[in-house]
Amino acid sequence: MTEFPRITRDPAIMAGKACIRGKRVTVAMILGNLGEGVSIDELLAAYPYLEPDEVLDCFRYAAWIVREAAA
Repeated sequence: MTEFPRITRDPAIMAGKACIRGKRVTVAMILGNLGEGVSIDELLAAYPYLEPDEVLDCFRYAAWIVREAAA
């Protein structure tokens, strides 16, 4: 797997879904909110413990998943 140090998967947290730094914030939740029109600034305000680079890593992780699925 490509390195995504900010993205973690732990069976004990959110059933092993991809999360931000072991928190109960999933990549899917972040991408879903952005897809619904929530801005990155709004997302960061709602989750003040998130960092902008972590949100961007969600995009990178999603792109990697899509490339792997197409391979």
